[in-house]
Amino acid sequence: MHAIIETGGKQYRVAPGDVIRVEKLAGDVGAEVELPTKAAFNDSGEVLAGGTVKATIVASGRGDKVLVFKFKRKKQYKKTIGHRQSFTDVQVGDIVA
Repeated sequence: MHAIIETGGKQYRVAPGDVIRVEKLAGDVGAEVELPTKAAFNDSGEVLAGGTVKATIVASGRGDKVLVFKFKRKKQYKKTIGHRQSFTDVQVGDIVA
């Protein structure tokens, strides 16, 4: 059984036991969260009615730094900006359809 969930403006295909990295969620490590499903599928591929996915927060942190370099030729303009995105790792438990 697997499901399509949406969180942080992105969609993920998950199955029980999967660990996925999503945008930052509120909650401490070990807390249980419920994520709404877009669709759920059983083992034979039939679509089930929407439901929820129960997941446990495993870890949270910040990703690697991404450097953005802006440059305009002949104008002596250079600017370097760094960004680190926050994330939460969740382990998928039950899919309740």
